[in-house]
Amino acid sequence: MTNRSNSLYAAIHAAEFPAQAILRLRPDLHAKPVVILDGVAPQERVCSLNLHARKRGVVQGMSRLEVEELSGTFILSRSVETELAARAVLLECVSKFSPRIEETHASNACGFVLDISGTERLFGPPATLTQSLRNAMLSAGFRASVSVSHNFDTARINSEFTRGITVIPSGREAAALAAMTIAALRLEEQHYETFALWGIGTLGELTELPEEDLISRLGQQAMQWLKLSRGTAEHAFQPIEARFELKEHIEFETHVEQLDSLLFIAANIINNLVSRATGRALSLSTLTVQMSLEKSLVYERVIRPAIPTIDRRFLLKLLQLEIAAYSPQAAIASLTLTAEAGQQSKMQLGLFAPQTPEPSRLDVTLARLRTLVGDDRVGSPVLKDTHRSGSFAMEHFEIPNQSNPRREPTARLALRRMRPPHPLHVQIHFAKPISFRDGADRYDVQVAYGPWHSSGCWWSINRWNMDEWDVMATNNLGEIIGCLIAHDNLNNQWLLDAFYD
Repeated sequence: MTNRSNSLYAAIHAAEFPAQAILRLRPDLHAKPVVILDGVAPQERVCSLNLHARKRGVVQGMSRLEVEELSGTFILSRSVETELAARAVLLECVSKFSPRIEETHASNACGFVLDISGTERLFGPPATLTQSLRNAMLSAGFRASVSVSHNFDTARINSEFTRGITVIPSGREAAALAAMTIAALRLEEQHYETFALWGIGTLGELTELPEEDLISRLGQQAMQWLKLSRGTAEHAFQPIEARFELKEHIEFETHVEQLDSLLFIAANIINNLVSRATGRALSLSTLTVQMSLEKSLVYERVIRPAIPTIDRRFLLKLLQLEIAAYSPQAAIASLTLTAEAGQQSKMQLGLFAPQTPEPSRLDVTLARLRTLVGDDRVGSPVLKDTHRSGSFAMEHFEIPNQSNPRREPTARLALRRMRPPHPLHVQIHFAKPISFRDGADRYDVQVAYGPWHSSGCWWSINRWNMDEWDVMATNNLGEIIGCLIAHDNLNNQWLLDAFYD
């Protein structure tokens, strides 16, 4: 606990949080009446709604049938996963103003209390800080009331039962809470009935009761109620730690089948992810796409730009190409985008150096090539850990962070492999090739080195057993070639495998 004169708290209360969590990702529904239903059909009830639905006459607890009678009202199902993702975003947003945050639990709402003691030099007086805090939450898609007080519970209660921004001066806590309903104390039902019989409906009326008589009738807990009503209750601050995670989730009320509809929602999600990353001077290095499909199917793809980026249109284009190349096999029930943060690299070019293409163009070109030829045929070749000749795999293409040191050019012997190898007719003398024919061309072997025997994977269908020869040969025109010919012992076949350049 801290000294009251030095402590200062800012409470944030985001009402109707189930509706806010969904609508922040659905800008097309902001101006329409929307209700959120919770429960199991057909006993679903309204658990949250927006202001437009409230003006239509919708109240919490209505059944689905009652809501459907109000034409023009959009009905959505509650999504716990979407609310968890939205809570993380709201916590990340308010953590920019204070590292000490305690979460407050209220029905159908999300609330936090920030310890803003000593932040005046960073954010100005409380009135300026609260305005900046509210603007930051609006930018993130949340509408919340903010209340500032030197007492923890006073700030919390005032934010729950008022709207907008409230700054309570020191010593005015009881006056600020006087008009609050007695429900702010979160009492048991029997105590509400007792106060109703006494004609007590507000905190101000409660403080007017004789303290000793109230405690003697209702017990020591009444002392805590009086302290809360007067704004003098003590509180041991219990801060939580905000975990930075770039993740957004949305569930669709009707399954999505059209790519354009999906990209419309994904564009807004990518905008949120980029805005959150840039707020920490970061970029997006990977983007993981997860979809829940009909028939309990799951779709997952990972998009890796060549370099971290914050270009929204570029990321949306990569997502479009990825989904076009690997289309979901069923209608989409939910969409989750998770990004990994990275540092965006900058490259200083020389004054007279030629202009190079933008990295985003490279990513889009690679994505289009993967669509045409397949994902396993685009990337960087990497040798496999095997003795099999010419065995390699394609990995994702990445631009190295540091350029390789410049080396002096040296003469090298290049091996140009034939894909696939050409079948040959070879003449053998004393177990050595002396000539071979490649189609209509005949070659006489001048020098032959070998055989170099290799075999492996005898336990699988990919086994091999080869004898290789390095030969120098001449054709009828007297041209000399260097090549690698091999004998496939499993199929008893000679092959022209490569040329030496």
